[in-house]
Amino acid sequence: MIDKIDTSLHLKNEAQFLCFTLEKEENGEIQLYAMNVFKIRELIYYTDIITETEGDNSGVLLGFLNVRDETIPLVDMRRWLYYHPEHPNRDLRAHSIDNEDGKCLVVICNFSNCTVGLKILGVRRIIQKNWAEVNVGSEYGIDGNSKVTATTKYDDGSVIQILDVERMVSDIFPVHDEVKELELESIEAIHSNKVLLLAEDSKTAAKSLQNIIEKLEIQYFAFPNGKALLDYLENKGVAQMVGAIITDLEMPMVSGFEVLKRVKENPQTAHIPVIINSSMSSDSNKQMAEALKADAFITKSNPTEIEQALKKLLKH
Repeated sequence: MIDKIDTSLHLKNEAQFLCFTLEKEENGEIQLYAMNVFKIRELIYYTDIITETEGDNSGVLLGFLNVRDETIPLVDMRRWLYYHPEHPNRDLRAHSIDNEDGKCLVVICNFSNCTVGLKILGVRRIIQKNWAEVNVGSEYGIDGNSKVTATTKYDDGSVIQILDVERMVSDIFPVHDEVKELELESIEAIHSNKVLLLAEDSKTAAKSLQNIIEKLEIQYFAFPNGKALLDYLENKGVAQMVGAIITDLEMPMVSGFEVLKRVKENPQTAHIPVIINSSMSSDSNKQMAEALKADAFITKSNPTEIEQALKKLLKH
């Protein structure tokens, strides 16, 4: 299924999403969830032993898989929907995904410099959408905590919730954030009278990026998607004050690649450096960014990489 990914979609402002379920159908209705296929390495049925974590295994992390001699953490995605960082020790076993046949359906993902297995209940299919058909998601998750980054529609008109998997990594593996905090302490202010424009739809990733820019003491304006950034850039006099644009790739309404393409094709904005800030750092994404004249491609919200890129691009 995952081998159907079309790497040319970026040029058409389109994306593919794997649609899946986390709970059984009730009264003929079922909630569909999705994630961008560019974050997915493979989809497997895992029948071997799961090495359980220490303790009572009542949290989001179920244990570890062994896939071709690689140890991969396994997350119950339905439990995560009920997880709240203010109550990290809450018993979530009542919300577990129930695989009655004994088979464990797992999505193996690569993003944000980590590999993780996501346990799901079932798969519908891969859908292809123009980013204009993807809307900024609900602000709140099941218990008032943001889990949905965007929504779109399935064939029958039902709503698909696109999950913020970057938020999931931050929730479950806080050590990643701790490493970034240490790097954040080492970066230094950059003296510039220019303004940065930031586009990021994940609230967690946006906050992390803003913390970095504030540590660098650079003025910025943040936008929840590419369309909002481009609309602002069209205002009179804005292009002259912008020192650089930092954009995520996958965003509702207008993707990061579409932002890059439009900025570089417009004579009024072509001079503005564009930095791709993405958790999807595959070779194909980097090559596409280079072909579209991106000025830098950095690992999502990496303080050192952002500092180095901006020192170089704002020196003039």
